[in-house]
Amino acid sequence: MQVLDRRKAMAITPLFRLAFRPFFLAGCLLAVLVIPLWLAAFSGSISNWQPAGGWLGWHRHELLFGFGLAIIAGFLLTAVQTWTGRPGLSSKPLAALALLWLLARVAWLANAPWPLLAVLELAFPLAVAVLMGFTLWKVRQKRNYPIVVVLMLLALADGLSLYGLVEGHEGWQRQGVLSGLWLVAAMMGLIGGRVIPFFTQRGLGRVDGVAAWPWLDRLLLVGSPLVALLYAAGPALAPNVWVGLLFAVLAAGHLVRLVRWHDRALWRVPLLWSLHLAYGWLAVACLVMALWHFGVPVNPSLAVHCLTIGAMAGLVLAMIARVSLGHTGRPLEPPSGMTLAFILLNLACLSRVVLILFLPLAALWLAGLCWALAFALYAWRYGPMLLRARVDGHPG
Repeated sequence: MQVLDRRKAMAITPLFRLAFRPFFLAGCLLAVLVIPLWLAAFSGSISNWQPAGGWLGWHRHELLFGFGLAIIAGFLLTAVQTWTGRPGLSSKPLAALALLWLLARVAWLANAPWPLLAVLELAFPLAVAVLMGFTLWKVRQKRNYPIVVVLMLLALADGLSLYGLVEGHEGWQRQGVLSGLWLVAAMMGLIGGRVIPFFTQRGLGRVDGVAAWPWLDRLLLVGSPLVALLYAAGPALAPNVWVGLLFAVLAAGHLVRLVRWHDRALWRVPLLWSLHLAYGWLAVACLVMALWHFGVPVNPSLAVHCLTIGAMAGLVLAMIARVSLGHTGRPLEPPSGMTLAFILLNLACLSRVVLILFLPLAALWLAGLCWALAFALYAWRYGPMLLRARVDGHPG
């Protein structure tokens, strides 16, 4: 029976053997496309068509619910196989899920009729949540149930954004995206809190790891979804001392984690310092939001871009660079060009949140160029790995 199952697994087209393959590749190709298109529209070079919600709405929606959710789906639907010991999604069902994601991206860009757009858009996160929930429930793995809750909340945030689109209410569209961003921050805190210290321990060959503080883990797990709720409901949209205190607690919690995880040797390992820098941007985003809520005259857009470019995209690039190697049977040594990709993405964030204060237009274009090059490097160096069978001959 095991021989038969292995033969069936090896007969699947490599791209659809596990979820990380199509979703990591597709998500990064979308990342390469979105920013240049947005900058072209921003500069007035595209004037003959508008995506759903306009170019600004499309830009912020697709980077979260297109790019971000694709990577999250690829990671979770692959990791759940390790967590539960049950086979991961593959073959035709995986291809169908990837096609659903793609159709939603095309529908949004083509400004499809809203009923079709809504069905395609919401079906994807709901399908991922149901697949994750069912797999975890089969083995009663309650430890990971919060992940399913966050996925369902992400679908609700996407629904709020869509409702704003249908009603022509730009504010609701923005609230849906901001709510979704802080739900992704919750996911980064949850997953990052597990894998970053573990990867650091393994990558540096340390015998003892850093023991988790359960009370801090619970605090951060509750705090970011609470921020998301406050954005969806409205109180977080204007300066509010109590919201500022919540952000300050989150910033302190993330910084404490970083200090506890730190090891000077990690700065010699690109697959490690890229993870730690990305998590650091998450703490900075919380700190800037706290300052804004306390009345300090900083633009909250800077915090949003700390979160989206530095933290979300930074953690995405660092994680997929490592996961793609391990799951294709390769040593954990990134191919040439990936260290440059990590540097470029951090430079994109610095340009978008610091340099932009002094050279607005030049900084915007530099950030876009660095972002596109970083993800193009991943697609170039890892695309062949994702399209081919594992080098060690195993399925997956």
